[in-house]
Formats: sequence, structure tokens, C-alpha cells
Amino acid sequence: MRTALEEAELALDSGEVPVGAVVVVDGQIIGRGHNLREATHDPTAHAEILALRQAGATVGAWRLTGATLYCTLEPCAMCAGALVNARVSCLVFALRDAKAGAAGSVYDLVRSPWLNHRLQVYSGVLADEVQAVMDRFFTNLRDK
Repeated sequence: MRTALEEAELALDSGEVPVGAVVVVDGQIIGRGHNLREATHDPTAHAEILALRQAGATVGAWRLTGATLYCTLEPCAMCAGALVNARVSCLVFALRDAKAGAAGSVYDLVRSPWLNHRLQVYSGVLADEVQAVMDRFFTNLRDK
């Protein structure tokens, strides 16, 4: 989760919403990413999607069975759907997203009985540290 937080700080430094993600298998990081929507003008350039793309390229497969995705913010519906489709085994995140979270807050796509795969989910990891980064971002945004 600390590496995901470092990724979030990279996003913060470049003016992006500070979300970071890493994909881990057997204790090794195989994918990482941070939000790049503003820089790339790509609505799908969320931290989780970028980390999943890199992980798939690293292992040479789209199935990431046995992988854990660590993310600073609860995934949205797009990202939660990607986690299910990639067959990620576990999701660990810091902050719940009361407006768009799809891992238990607004929706629960990652544990939906109607989908072909479900993830284990853990939340609240490093929540205070991640909240401080989010607060810095939104304070800076309001000050502009």
C-alpha cells in the first residue's frame, strides 16, 4: 500500500486526482499506475486500469489469478469491472468512495453474485495517510 501511496503522490505532483495502484503477485510488484486522465486526455487512464495493463504485459496474460491490487481509493465501476474481468484475487484499498465506489460503498461489483468472479476485499489500510494526500489535492484545487 505504501507503493500505491507513492504513486498517488506522483499523481498529486502532476495535478491529477491523487489515486495510485499497484498489482502484486507473490510479494512482487508486477504493475503500477497513478491517475493520468488529465495528462493523456483519456477517461480510462485510472490508476487501477494502468496498473492492470502493466501487470498483464509483465506476465504476458490478461488473467491475473492470485494477484492483489492495492489502491488508495475504492475503485469505480469501470475499475471494479476490470478487476473482475482480470480475475484478480484480492483488492486492498485505503479510502471508501461514497460517490462512486464499486467495492461496497455505492455498488459492490467485485463481490456480485451475478458475475463470474468475486474478490476478497479489505479496506481502511493507511486510510489516514491517504486522506491527508487527498485533502492536500482538494485544498490546492479550492485555492486556485
